[in-house]
Amino acid sequence: MESKLHPALTVSNIKTHVPILLEKDSTHYTTWKTLFKVHCQIYEVLDHLSPKQPAPKTAAEPSDAAASAKDEVAARAAETLWTQLDVVVLQWIYATISAPLLHIILQPGQTAHDAWSAVEHEFNDNKNTRAIFLGQEFANLSLENFSNMADYCQHAKHLAE
Repeated sequence: MESKLHPALTVSNIKTHVPILLEKDSTHYTTWKTLFKVHCQIYEVLDHLSPKQPAPKTAAEPSDAAASAKDEVAARAAETLWTQLDVVVLQWIYATISAPLLHIILQPGQTAHDAWSAVEHEFNDNKNTRAIFLGQEFANLSLENFSNMADYCQHAKHLAE
């Protein structure tokens, strides 16, 4: 029986695919989230950002003990792979956020979905505070702080998003 390596297990450096380090007071959350989800979709682990779905039950004939044992072995292997992939996605999240943000969201026994939700909560739960912070940053935006008009416009666009 040939064992095929899951594509997500071949990623050696997540930072080459998601080059943004998400900071607590960052204006790049939407960009980070989009890049991260695209990466997860490409590597077939997007489901790890959602709550885990229970494995479908397969009904084997009572007289077919060999098929039942085979199904159980396959189910255990699938569960082991799912757990391994979940830890990989969890490592990707941890590697693409800053240390202060990591300390805020980190919990023992955390799944990738738990970490994803905690980051989302951190950025979406304090919308009023973030709006004030971004409003101040936008009001203080000055062309003299950028090397060219394109950089200025790009930064203004990030703040608006």
